[in-house]
Amino acid sequence: MTQGAAIIRTVGLAAGYGGAPAIHAIDLEVHAGEIVTLLGANGAGKTTTLLTIAGEIHPLKGDVEVLGDRKRRALDHRARRGLGFLPEGRCVFQGLTGWENLQLGRGTVAGALEHFPELEPHLDKRAGLLSGGQQQMLALGRILAGNPRAILADELSLGLAPLIVTRLLGALRSAADNGVAVLLVEQHIRHALEVADRGYVLRRGRVALDGSASELRSSVDSIAQHYLAGQ
Repeated sequence: MTQGAAIIRTVGLAAGYGGAPAIHAIDLEVHAGEIVTLLGANGAGKTTTLLTIAGEIHPLKGDVEVLGDRKRRALDHRARRGLGFLPEGRCVFQGLTGWENLQLGRGTVAGALEHFPELEPHLDKRAGLLSGGQQQMLALGRILAGNPRAILADELSLGLAPLIVTRLLGALRSAADNGVAVLLVEQHIRHALEVADRGYVLRRGRVALDGSASELRSSVDSIAQHYLAGQ
């Protein structure tokens, strides 16, 4: 359910690599206080969409509005204004301790531990020695401690056990319930729709379907068959 003003918006967005568009005419919105999920097969354009919104890729056409700003901005500028970005993979500094990783964020170590207190006994270890789930908690906790206004999360659950996935997605749900706008790229349809308010299904770089999470849950088998089985 929409809770507030649109924090992220794209209109007619096209973007890609080497001048060749990978996404076409993407219109989407994420409002304060909701989780919106992007679904689709590998290569459907989910990550490209996220990277363009983050400021890592320049649009070829269309507009991106983030936190009320329509100008083209780099990720570091958007981060300073309140955008948290969790890219695909383990976004930690492997050679630094958990404590040192958290100190690099915009918030405090204590703030991160409020979200993931189970990390406290492991903060003196190098991040590269932590489990994949602990590394994701460390990365997400570092973002949440900075009190972001919006979060972009790409394949948060990749390679993780179901209990860890539930823990991480629950933290995002709590952030949204406290007013954060969350755009979540997720390969696992059911996991995403359990926590999301709305969703968009991408196919071959275009929005093929969108609706509320409840509407998409009722069509999950159809989505899997027709949109997630291929690009």
